[in-house]
Amino acid sequence: MTSSDLDAYRPPQGERRRRRDRRAGTFRRTGGADGSRETPMVDDVQFESYYGRPIVKAPPWEAPIGLYLFVGGLAGASGLIQAGAAATDRSVLRRAARLTALGAVSAGLPALVVDLGRPERFLHMLRTFKPTSPMSMGTWLLSAFGSAAGLAAAVEVDRMTGERVPLGVLRPLLHAAEVPASAATAVLGAPLATYTAVLLGDTSVPTWSGSRPGLAYVFASSATIAAAGASMVAAPTSETGPVRALAVAGVVGDIAAMEYTKRSMHPLEAEPLEEGAPGRKLKLAEGLAIAGGIGALFAGRSRAVAVASGLALMGASALTRFSVLEAGRESVKDPRRVVEPQKARLAARRARGITDDSITTAG
Repeated sequence: MTSSDLDAYRPPQGERRRRRDRRAGTFRRTGGADGSRETPMVDDVQFESYYGRPIVKAPPWEAPIGLYLFVGGLAGASGLIQAGAAATDRSVLRRAARLTALGAVSAGLPALVVDLGRPERFLHMLRTFKPTSPMSMGTWLLSAFGSAAGLAAAVEVDRMTGERVPLGVLRPLLHAAEVPASAATAVLGAPLATYTAVLLGDTSVPTWSGSRPGLAYVFASSATIAAAGASMVAAPTSETGPVRALAVAGVVGDIAAMEYTKRSMHPLEAEPLEEGAPGRKLKLAEGLAIAGGIGALFAGRSRAVAVASGLALMGASALTRFSVLEAGRESVKDPRRVVEPQKARLAARRARGITDDSITTAG
């Protein structure tokens, strides 16, 4: 038997037993070509992903995008409230909703630009109009809504100052544009409040992609309670009766939509929404939403209750948006959340007899 300096690295081995070969009448060593006598060169490892890296790259979206998700919903739903207030002759509520819509969309634009890195990137996105791209449509929605909300808010500011703003011949044109601007704000409000759900669901991030069936409902109800809460804070209780009813309906819809979304997802995809920091924020959001909804029922006689309930509803909406964002970032860290839901969907398709397309490929 030959030896070398490398034998020092070989772990000590006991004496090999020999047993009698009955057929040949000789002795042979135990083990053989089956590898039973091979010394393992590495420890027993569990496969996770290629070189231990996440299978799906984590999105670079952080706090500015969370703020954008929240104020986008607040602005869009406020656009609907201002139209309803104008139609029912609630002047203070109308003014509050219009100023809220403009303020929210004005805060969302810098947050989006901060995430993009350079302002000119936002302008470059306006060079094309691509209906199949949620990002492209969102850019146009934000621009069109902001323009309409700006016109409607400008009319309110002119009224608040007693028409002392030196507009000259532009004043009649501004006031003539009030109704079209209000209508455009209302029409674009719902898409602005919910398109970010389509944007998140269009990614390969497990939690966002898995929540596609119900996330738009979550964002719609979340935007509703945020705008209703802001109106309850900014307008007197004598004008916020319909808004308080809307807040209660929004709370019920928010809880039901989130539960439906989780149930429609694979357990591993829904896990980040129930555990860790995102899960704790969602539970807190649910508690604030319930408290705000109960407060809205009794806010008709107390201004203090109305303000506290409105702030609770706005906080619930913000926490919901931030928790969904953080849950998506968390979901890419575990390769199981990427692979196992895909395998489950593949098995379900094959069980339904779909075995001849590019996804299942009969085998």
